[in-house]
Amino acid sequence: MRVYEIARKYKIGTKELIEILKNLGIEGKRTLSIVTEEEVKKIEEYFKKEAEKEKIEKKKEEKKIPPPPEKKEESKFVPRAPVVTIMGHVDHGKTTILDKIRNSRIAEKEVGQITQKIGAYKVNLPEGSIVFLDTPGHEAFTAMRAMGAKVTDIVVLVVAADEGVKPQTIEALNHARSANVPIIVAINKIDKPNANPEKVKQQLSEYGLIPEEWGGDTIYVNVSGLTGEGIKELLEMILLLGEIKELKANINCKAEGTVIESYIDKFRGPVITIIVENGILKVGDPFVVGNTYGKVRAMIDDWGRKLNEAEPSTPVEILGAHDIATPGAKFRVVNSEKEAKEIVEKMEIEKSGKFLPVKRLSLQDLYKEIKKGEIKELNIVLKTDFYNSIDAIKNIISKIPQNEIKIDIIHSGTGPISESDVLLASASNGIILGFKVPVEPKAKELAKRENIEIRTYEIIYDIADDLIKAIEGMLEPEIKEEILGQALVKKIFKLSKNVVAGCLVVNGKVVKNSKARIIREGKIIFEGVLSSLKRFKENVNEVSYNNECGIGIENFNDFKEGDIIQSYLLVEVPKKLKGV
Repeated sequence: MRVYEIARKYKIGTKELIEILKNLGIEGKRTLSIVTEEEVKKIEEYFKKEAEKEKIEKKKEEKKIPPPPEKKEESKFVPRAPVVTIMGHVDHGKTTILDKIRNSRIAEKEVGQITQKIGAYKVNLPEGSIVFLDTPGHEAFTAMRAMGAKVTDIVVLVVAADEGVKPQTIEALNHARSANVPIIVAINKIDKPNANPEKVKQQLSEYGLIPEEWGGDTIYVNVSGLTGEGIKELLEMILLLGEIKELKANINCKAEGTVIESYIDKFRGPVITIIVENGILKVGDPFVVGNTYGKVRAMIDDWGRKLNEAEPSTPVEILGAHDIATPGAKFRVVNSEKEAKEIVEKMEIEKSGKFLPVKRLSLQDLYKEIKKGEIKELNIVLKTDFYNSIDAIKNIISKIPQNEIKIDIIHSGTGPISESDVLLASASNGIILGFKVPVEPKAKELAKRENIEIRTYEIIYDIADDLIKAIEGMLEPEIKEEILGQALVKKIFKLSKNVVAGCLVVNGKVVKNSKARIIREGKIIFEGVLSSLKRFKENVNEVSYNNECGIGIENFNDFKEGDIIQSYLLVEVPKKLKGV
């Protein structure tokens, strides 16, 4: 038996069971770990004892006088179905797997068995429900994330057992990893005679996806989209991971969700597909979505059935919007259609009045962003001419000290800089570095719209130089004291409101509004601001060496002849990387 099967037997969470195993001295177990017969006996004895304890406690409780019944408030949060995105190489069988899961011929409807648009499908199983997003690639996944939408809970990375890992597989992996979403690997086409699942595991292990049976924490499942082999286990693993994540949704609020796709139907008008994330959406609800609004006239699920209401983690097509909405846009129910209209009109006025392009990260502006306290890492999308160049550049970057700033190459690959690279950089607030590669025209246009910096190089060491300069700008500058000069107090003048020290500048110069400290007999007795400075009766900004002046210090009147007044500034000095 495996750990997750025992957890289900005793109707407890997998996390809870692993903690119990640790207390029983059974270490190193994970969700898919096999439990020996001896360990099973230990577990059975533990639960027998727990059951006996419960019986004793129950009898004690029965003897007590029951307290008056309390009014229970309805729970606000309820468990919800995990939302899963299937990713992978273009013809490794993503849609065929989904087709097998839903038992509908989705794949046959698509041209060349390649998905043409985003579809959202809910699968109801005895153990629970799962929502699948069948995207036309990781670009759509990242485009939604770039708009601030985090719809996906789990990514299923599909890899063909006969072809193994392809560049697009790694690209999909990096997009998923950048979004910090857990990954399950589905090794597809295991029915083929030349299938080699172990080779796939070995290849992906080099990218950090180490199988659980090898001591890692990545779930691998062998499947065949054609025969259906392993599909049941894949669904079990998705539900298990969803259970571990403890996904919940708030149902006691106005419905809200995220747009998955949107289009104009010549008969029905604007059609918007959303996934409900919180609340219960009902027919008749007024709503705002992206830059448009409307009232729910009808809701249709993925089977074409009309619904009156939709709970969290439900994908639905909505009719009743005045216009289409961008994938990733937020959907929310409001009090009335009038309010919805006012919200959209206000957004349009604000947009037309003070629209500014979204500020993205650039090497030149890193220092300013760090001063605001907003960035402590540099995300890089790296594209090169050959794979050997990737290793060389990674090696150079690894030698840059990163004890204060983390450099993260979130994706690397060969070939021209593409739209997909720009989308990933946009979603991760990163930059794109290219070495001896061109930039595709569409990528240039998108980068301009998204304000993404693309830098291309012909010499590898120029990359390192630019990064070092940028990182040194990112380091918190050191605050150093710059002594401007000193004045000796010769006489004290008591005026009606304050006291002025008659001084002689004995070193450098003294400057009005600079920092000041009073030194008496070698000890600092006060620090403040040099608030007034006079030469004869004139107010001046500075007085130089060997000239007399009158000095006033803010909140200080206790001058004595012989005191030294130091005039100084606190200046920021750019910090240099140690070891460079």
